[in-house]
Amino acid sequence: MMHIKNSQLAVDNWIKEHGVRYFNELTNMAQLTEEVGEVARIIARRYGEQSEKESDKSKDLGEELADVLFVVLCLANQTGVDLQQAFDQKLDLKAQRDHDRHHNNEKLK
Repeated sequence: MMHIKNSQLAVDNWIKEHGVRYFNELTNMAQLTEEVGEVARIIARRYGEQSEKESDKSKDLGEELADVLFVVLCLANQTGVDLQQAFDQKLDLKAQRDHDRHHNNEKLK
């Protein structure tokens, strides 16, 4: 079982100890978009067909994914979303809805 609730708490504690406050929701949404763009750039250049620029070769995909996760956790905290509960419900839904669909998908064989 994943412990997203602990991650939400850790982010909230970090904000209280090191930040002044949460950025507002719109600012965090813009930050999330920026961070996802950085992930997309690495994926497109490292795993896609674009050539990877020398300046991109030192970028750490894990670090960029962690940036995305941090902002998602901020957004969940400041909007009152229990991300653990939401994730668990989504995983259950996907397991029920998508199990046969994926097993029967010829493109995945």
